[in-house]
Amino acid sequence: MDLVGGVLELTKSQNNGSCFDHRRRHHHQCTKSQTVTVEETRQSNSPNMTLTNRNISPIIPIFVCFLFLTCSVSQVHSSQSHKYSRVNQTFQQRHELRNIKSIRAHLKKINKPFLKTIQSPDGDLIDCVVSHQQPAFDHPKLKGKKPLDPPERPKGHNPNGMISEDFQLWGLSGESCPEGTIPIRRTSEHDMLRASSIRRFGRKIRPIRRDSSSSSHEHAVGYVTGQEYYGAKASINVWAPRVANQYEFSLSQMWVISGSFADDLNTIEAGWQVSPELYGDNYPRFFTYWTSDAYQATGCYNLLCSGFVQTNNRIAIGAAISPMSSYRGGQFDISLLIWKDPKHGNWWLEFGSGVLVGYWPSFLFSHLRNHASMIQFGGEIVNTRPYNSHTTTQMGSGHFSGGGFGKASYFRNLQVVDWDNSLIPLSNFHVLADHRNCYDIRGGINRVWGNYFYYGGPGRNRRCL
Repeated sequence: MDLVGGVLELTKSQNNGSCFDHRRRHHHQCTKSQTVTVEETRQSNSPNMTLTNRNISPIIPIFVCFLFLTCSVSQVHSSQSHKYSRVNQTFQQRHELRNIKSIRAHLKKINKPFLKTIQSPDGDLIDCVVSHQQPAFDHPKLKGKKPLDPPERPKGHNPNGMISEDFQLWGLSGESCPEGTIPIRRTSEHDMLRASSIRRFGRKIRPIRRDSSSSSHEHAVGYVTGQEYYGAKASINVWAPRVANQYEFSLSQMWVISGSFADDLNTIEAGWQVSPELYGDNYPRFFTYWTSDAYQATGCYNLLCSGFVQTNNRIAIGAAISPMSSYRGGQFDISLLIWKDPKHGNWWLEFGSGVLVGYWPSFLFSHLRNHASMIQFGGEIVNTRPYNSHTTTQMGSGHFSGGGFGKASYFRNLQVVDWDNSLIPLSNFHVLADHRNCYDIRGGINRVWGNYFYYGGPGRNRRCL
């Protein structure tokens, strides 16, 4: 009991604070207090106990002082941590507020004033915007102007101007946009929040060169190259491939290409795509794209920037396509024609049999102001390698080309536009698949379909890991 009492007395003396004051005079008082307490303990114990005190007592005051110091430092650290936490929380709130303000400012820029809004069965809002107020006319070279009149069609093309009423889901409502307006899918805050940044919203991430095994973009395509091309035409089978996660997509399209695959690549693109990040669902959607610098700073999907000029009031670019093809069931395809107007040099897009959608002004491009040097048709997916293995995102129907009609996806009636503004069959047509065990392609030719190919695949399987 005396040893315990001595320790308690020593602790009490230390807790008065004298041994933690680093001023010289208080240090002397602390030493004196410790000496007196130990001496009292020695006098009140037996010889055996005194021996024990002699061995332990020098350590005890040091240990107790250490505990007190640790406690004090811990309290200071806890206070500072709480302070830093509050500062960090305030910073995050301010950052989120700035981000929301930036998003709303961008939405105000791309969502134009409308005369009418149509609710689509899939949840989309389709705004009817006056033609000359669409995003394209924000471009300095288009301000104050209006959409151009239709150009001369390529020779050998026999349009009838018909379009299926149920080509897109929003048309099932029975409503349409008035003459002089165009239908534009309204972009929401949720759409933008899914993007990695405001700057990247509505844009493709720049793919690595196709001959690189590290590229996350994988293709199964047919192509022609080596001549001057002024357009292309194809009918594209429409499916709803499964996309594994929000950060991947699956598309089928035509590419009109000029320049190198370095920083000066020019492309004009159109087809259908499934992109959960861009649209928030897994519907196949009609889309367009363009770039003049290899997907770096220029270009965008659909009407999400100043670029493509829409002239049609019945087709909403970016809206869901209906109907779709089914495995061993009915097949549905869309016909697309892209060609260069010989008179003004703009690149026009036609859907179906003679329905003009709009055009890409020639001033958007460098190499494509003249002509294209390559035409590509086919599928593309993004593989983020979830769980360190190949993605299960499907291309086309999700089945390999060997399945044939009703099982595999196809492109048919492939043609190009030559220097004389004439549609002609392909020559020196090649097919290529980046990873044939994941997605493949096989071409053919017959009297009904002309040049065609089947393509696609399931992604990850026992031969694609």
